[in-house]
Amino acid sequence: MPERVETTDPDGVDYGWVMQATFVVTVTLGSILVAALSVFVTLPTWGARASFAIRVGAVIWIVTALGAYYYEKNVRAE
Repeated sequence: MPERVETTDPDGVDYGWVMQATFVVTVTLGSILVAALSVFVTLPTWGARASFAIRVGAVIWIVTALGAYYYEKNVRAE
């Protein structure tokens, strides 16, 4: 029986886990954070709303990715 495709044995950081965790956390918690922050900003048009969501979402994505990478490298790997 061949080994399952999903099985990995990464040396060091498991980048697949980092990408998956970043995506899930950013979509679930990031959308709530973007919606909460949009309450304090006047967004008169759909273009302004989209631009705001992209700008704030990008910052959330980067912070989440760096946090997931740090967690994987220093906490989970041990």
